[in-house]
Amino acid sequence: MSTLAHHATQATSAATQPGYRTLWRWHFYAALFVMPFLIVLAITGTLYCFQPQIEPLLYPQRLVVVPQAAPRITEDVLLATARAAMPRNARAVTAVIANAPDRSTEFVFRLADGEQQSVYLNPYNGTVLGTLSVDHRFMQVDRMLHRKLLLGKTGELLMELAACWTLVMIATGIALWWPGAAGSLGRALVPRFALRGRPLWKNLHAVMGIWLALGALAFVLTGLPWSGWWGKQFKALATTANLGAPPGSWGELPLRSALPAGMTGTAHEEHSAHVDSMPGMVMDDLPLPLTPWAVGDVPVPASTRDGSHATSALPLGRVVALAASLGVTSGYDVALPGSASGVYTISYFPPDPREERTLYIDQYSGAVLKDIRYADYGAVSKAVSYGTSLHMGRYFGLANQLICAAISIGLAAMAVTGFVMWWKRRPRGSVGAPSRERASPPMRGWKTGLVLLGIVFPLMGLTLLAVWLADRMVATRVRRPA
Repeated sequence: MSTLAHHATQATSAATQPGYRTLWRWHFYAALFVMPFLIVLAITGTLYCFQPQIEPLLYPQRLVVVPQAAPRITEDVLLATARAAMPRNARAVTAVIANAPDRSTEFVFRLADGEQQSVYLNPYNGTVLGTLSVDHRFMQVDRMLHRKLLLGKTGELLMELAACWTLVMIATGIALWWPGAAGSLGRALVPRFALRGRPLWKNLHAVMGIWLALGALAFVLTGLPWSGWWGKQFKALATTANLGAPPGSWGELPLRSALPAGMTGTAHEEHSAHVDSMPGMVMDDLPLPLTPWAVGDVPVPASTRDGSHATSALPLGRVVALAASLGVTSGYDVALPGSASGVYTISYFPPDPREERTLYIDQYSGAVLKDIRYADYGAVSKAVSYGTSLHMGRYFGLANQLICAAISIGLAAMAVTGFVMWWKRRPRGSVGAPSRERASPPMRGWKTGLVLLGIVFPLMGLTLLAVWLADRMVATRVRRPA
């Protein structure tokens, strides 16, 4: 009983320290905004981490085959079979090259209405196993929920803001926990299940928050480079400082594919209308499921006429054999040429960032126009590549997946415990924000930190300013006599 009284005294003294209620108030605002997004991110992120295990269970008839001793059918025969199985106006855009003995072969087609559809074949006998919509398959929907809430650009910006406000939530949460931990750090890191009611929820929330703070910070910092607005600005800044994408990403190197003699600029007109064959395209515009962060803005090669080349495009099998000779054997995607001026683009995005490869191959001569490797990345891109692999639970296998899942589920539990605490103490008819301090403490360090955070993340800076102004207006209205 005396131990509980001691902890209660510690909590009371912490709550009366200058600045405590101000920090609590900002922690409340941050959590109020972040909590629903955090739950969505936690659930969708955990599912996406286990994509390699989940998808074969969801689509076993399409993705899984019985391994056989018979030789596999060549990529060209399989592609021809896939073309015959699809509507005449469908066009093959991507080949997924995976040599696992128990997995089917996948080709992605673009239909006349613009939708992309995958067709799966048994690589041993060429049987068509079925099709799946690329945009509506479970894991793609989960990924778009994780990134955009299925709301397009608006959802993308909301998720970006939620990630930024999570930084405020983490920082203020640690600051609120610290005074109570100063006396006994060991006890402050262990849940006190002897407590009851709201004190128990508060203790669980605080202890979980500290244990998860580092993981949450890592999730935010490794996810933000992929965000729709800030991530693009960050990539541009890193590239300008020669710390991001490799040379050629922004047009320093002319990457060209040769158009053979006898072919006119209007040849293959049925292809030229498609988006993946337009001039000025970059890697992120190609029909590839994922590309390394460092090469997302690399321009796709254009074509010039050169009479020294053959008059027909190389078959896919030759490109696969060429990739194997260069050390890329399985687990990669090939964006097929979208027009007479296109190239084969190979994107290898393995769990180990050091093995990432992006190759442009002339579709007529087989010449390697560009081979971008991890060693070509700038320092920032190398760091982002490692962060991405860890964030997605790919870098060190199942253990990485389990750690990411534990952090994600823990963050969802944080949102739940925070909600319960708020629900138990909220006044009726009020949001229940913590009361303001009578005398506003200086808190110069915090104010400086928030200003810097707003400068680094401008969208968040605008919302910080909006929340601060709204809070001031409410406070002024409350003080004003009736």
